[in-house]
Amino acid sequence: MTERTATGVCLENVVVVLNRPRFPENIGAAARAVCNMGIGGLVVVAPENCDLKRVMALATHAAIDVVEEMFCHDTLQDALAPFNYVVGTTARLGGERQMVNAPPQMAEQLILISQENKVALLFGPEDRGLTNDEIRFCHQLVTIPTAQFSSLNLAQAVMVLCYELFKTGLSAPRAFTPRLATRIELDGMYAQIKDILVRINYIQPENPDYWMNKLRHLFTRLQLRAGDVSIIRGICRQIDWYAGKCHRNGAQGAPPPPSAPTDR
Repeated sequence: MTERTATGVCLENVVVVLNRPRFPENIGAAARAVCNMGIGGLVVVAPENCDLKRVMALATHAAIDVVEEMFCHDTLQDALAPFNYVVGTTARLGGERQMVNAPPQMAEQLILISQENKVALLFGPEDRGLTNDEIRFCHQLVTIPTAQFSSLNLAQAVMVLCYELFKTGLSAPRAFTPRLATRIELDGMYAQIKDILVRINYIQPENPDYWMNKLRHLFTRLQLRAGDVSIIRGICRQIDWYAGKCHRNGAQGAPPPPSAPTDR
């Protein structure tokens, strides 16, 4: 990676992801916001209704290219797989939604991250927003402050956050920005860690996700790179090998192995 001076969010590396949108008009209006603010693209996951005629009515001729180049996925996990960093949007607070940024903070953090990483700006369905399971895909959450009624129209929320990214234009400090691990790399790591921790009785199999959330929050703060994920997965493999070897030796009356083979 090279050092660069970031003068704002790299908008071409940011993509708006609409998860299970209900109304095609909101897809069209989101496409228009993407076009207006210079965002890199639009992804739609399992839309309830994707009537292109109604989509285009709100997208207008200006956002035809955005709609034509829009990607559609059946699952959120598939949609987020290529992204290095995911920002989830929420109107609800509390519970698992303790660490929530305001739009300016979110935009400031994305200035450097977006230079070398693909960023997903994730929105939930109009009536429910993102579920607790879905926000576990996110590296950070953002909420748009309002006076009283906290829930915004989906397309309005897309425009507000896209504008917040667009208006970042001041020079930022010269800094090295690594390539962060992709969502699919992180998901593989979390699955492997959960399997190991359940098998060694560190976490209970009845509710492993409760304890895994604590590890997710820890690793999210660390902003893991692909190499970090590889090291952690290698450690898990070593634990798995050594525990299995100790078990087999114990069953045969042999002493535990003196060392484990490296797998780096």
